[in-house]
Amino acid sequence: MSAADTAPFVEFRDVRFGYGERAILDGVSFAVPRGRVTALMGASGGGKTTVLRLIGGQVRANAGEVRFDGKDVGRMDSAALYTARRRMGMLFQFGALFTDMTVFDNVAFPLREHTSLPEPLIRDIVLMKLDAVGLRGARGLMPSEVSGGMARRVALARAIALDPELVMYDEPFAGLDPISLGTSARLIRRLNDALGLTSLIVSHDLDETFRIADHVVILANGKVAAQGTPEEVRASTDPLVHQFVNAESEGPVRFHYPGPTVDEDFGHMHGGRP
Repeated sequence: MSAADTAPFVEFRDVRFGYGERAILDGVSFAVPRGRVTALMGASGGGKTTVLRLIGGQVRANAGEVRFDGKDVGRMDSAALYTARRRMGMLFQFGALFTDMTVFDNVAFPLREHTSLPEPLIRDIVLMKLDAVGLRGARGLMPSEVSGGMARRVALARAIALDPELVMYDEPFAGLDPISLGTSARLIRRLNDALGLTSLIVSHDLDETFRIADHVVILANGKVAAQGTPEEVRASTDPLVHQFVNAESEGPVRFHYPGPTVDEDFGHMHGGRP
């Protein structure tokens, strides 16, 4: 096996990023192993979606390197970035299907937009992708005619239409019932292995995500709080990681927003009025 085959497909090296004076990522370093399912987790507002935007080049790091297959995304010109994006697929939160297009046309859209393939070949590719997610029979339906779980699977078929090497998932399980959630999770795992993909999943659903992930990265306070196999992360003694993986209400992340003490607010009553 060559060094290229074992090198991380995506790597963050001491990445810093923020909006104005508000720091989002503060010296973040981690790797996304090639051919594996990596879960990116952490509290809301911790920079997970920002990581996806940095990989896709929608925003650029203030410092450090975001490397995609060994090349720094931040140093790519427009042509190189376009080429890199052709190798990426993206499943947006809640699917983001085009509401005025059929299921078929939603999946065909990237093929028509980015290739010059003839329509008969596009038809075959679309039907193959829909078959992979179990929805070949739904090709003629509109997005308003499918369930939330089905819509997410249509979006997945669209995300893999161009045969990407990296597929990024932004909250793929949000809003799904238990049956649809389990189906979607198993589908992500199966497609990753069958198609030889590298998958990066941003998710808050810890149990289902840990069940399919090979590697887990947890972000907190702008840094990497833990990374490793699901078992290694569950065994972490870091108080914040322990609170997160055990869904505890109290810990480093507080339930109560900082403010005056209860005694300061309620302990000094004057004439029945605060």
